[in-house]
Amino acid sequence: MSDPKTSKNILLLGFVSLLNDISSEIIQPILPLFIASLGGGGMAVGLIGGVSDGLPSILKVLAGYVSDRLGRRKPLVVAGYALSAVGKLFLPAASSWLQVFLLKVLERSGKGVRSAPRDAMISESTPEKTRGRGFGLHRAMDSTGAVIGSVLAYLLWRDGMSYSTIFLVAGVLSVAALLPFHRVRESFAAPSCEISLKLSVISPELRRFLAIASLFALGNFSYMFFVLRAQALFSGSEAVGAPLLLYALFNLVYAVLAMPVGIWSDRVGRRKVLALGYAIFAITALGFASVTSLSGLIALFILYGLVYALVDGSERAFVSDLSPVELRGSSLGIYYGATGVAAIVSSLVAGALWSWWGAEATFIFGAVAAALAAVGLMAMKKFV
Repeated sequence: MSDPKTSKNILLLGFVSLLNDISSEIIQPILPLFIASLGGGGMAVGLIGGVSDGLPSILKVLAGYVSDRLGRRKPLVVAGYALSAVGKLFLPAASSWLQVFLLKVLERSGKGVRSAPRDAMISESTPEKTRGRGFGLHRAMDSTGAVIGSVLAYLLWRDGMSYSTIFLVAGVLSVAALLPFHRVRESFAAPSCEISLKLSVISPELRRFLAIASLFALGNFSYMFFVLRAQALFSGSEAVGAPLLLYALFNLVYAVLAMPVGIWSDRVGRRKVLALGYAIFAITALGFASVTSLSGLIALFILYGLVYALVDGSERAFVSDLSPVELRGSSLGIYYGATGVAAIVSSLVAGALWSWWGAEATFIFGAVAAALAAVGLMAMKKFV
């Protein structure tokens, strides 16, 4: 039986993520439309999406390492959420896409500081046999917040609020997300061994998986391209409202399936679940390359949500499975750093392809990278 205190930790961390994701997902579906309104094109979207997601991921390497050395996770987790709140509070004042870029990097840097220590806390707050369930529960609460946030974004827009006012509402909610932390407890003690950030300290199996996950991240470019692709099929007010609702559908599917997928991965193994997720993403990207109808978009956004349910929590649980406990924060940090660098390249390449050869080239690129990642993962030895 699991310790009720550790189970409570997962619920509290999930509640923090729920509130924070309500805040973030009010911003996320509107952001590419806001960038376009400020004169930013495909390259601007690629730059903001890639660097704001990828560069802060490199911070996760250091944050995971520092949390292992300190023997404390919570201070870094709290600091990361607070830094994100600051970035969101200043976003309403942005008047150019370059300012959006700088503030988005600041906001996502907070995610870089908190993610690896928080995921280590989750893994240390649940037994190994039910770790997928623990990550699935956290992702379910996180993505439930995303559903609420994206629906709120649509409702606030329908109510006539400006982009800046909507962003301000999101900033206030991000501050409220800090409140549950006073009841979160540490469940980790500093190890007696020396800890290194060198790749040589992690297992060959984990190194192979990091290479495959980075290949998938290379094809899994920013969600903003999916929103812009949807917008291109509508006109007038529907060009804003329809993408917002489709993005909410994506988050709804993700929220509903995240925990069942986590439980399933405990039973059948992460490798099979991840390979399926990578393959479905390849199919989904090909669909976005050729979609011409609303019904097609609905089906594709459902598949996009399924992909995230299959991949997001399972990748982190797999890294945790392949890591010794004393290096878990560092291993998760290295994973985030590797996939973060790939994310920078991914969205920059996607933006360039979008500008030079159109949306179809961008999504074909994503499909090829994801298909290769699926083949590489199935070729791995069956570890779990």
